[in-house]
Amino acid sequence: MEELVSRIAEAVGADSAPQTLVAVLRGGAIPAVMLAHQLRLRDLRAVEVTHTADDSTNAAKTAQPVAVNPASLGDLAGRDVLIVDDVAGMGHTLAAAGGLVADAGASRVRTAVCVVNEDNWEGRLPAEAAVTYIGTITHGWVVFPWEGNDEHEH
Repeated sequence: MEELVSRIAEAVGADSAPQTLVAVLRGGAIPAVMLAHQLRLRDLRAVEVTHTADDSTNAAKTAQPVAVNPASLGDLAGRDVLIVDDVAGMGHTLAAAGGLVADAGASRVRTAVCVVNEDNWEGRLPAEAAVTYIGTITHGWVVFPWEGNDEHEH
């Protein structure tokens, strides 16, 4: 995880540091905090956007991503914002979060994910064209360190 976040931080730094990071809860919280430290950013916000019915492996998707309390973003008027999530499967959650950030007034919206699961990707564009910064691309389900070990097969 440290390597993936460092890779993203290096790419962001080569571009330009954002003013605000937005973590997509829950999975994006830990990488967003790590990234905030590496980029020396203090303005870290969060929004909960879900697109799965539960946390099980290959869980059923909801019809559309669901945002919980988008007002938690606050006023982003004129801000350069980087949205951070742990994984992008279909790309819908990241796109929904991007819409919420734009609606909150951000002047620039970029996205970063630690992992793109190409087996699930359904974007019209390749992941590299739809996500600004990608730690790595994989095929198949990913279990992150903070998810713990449970009875699911991965």
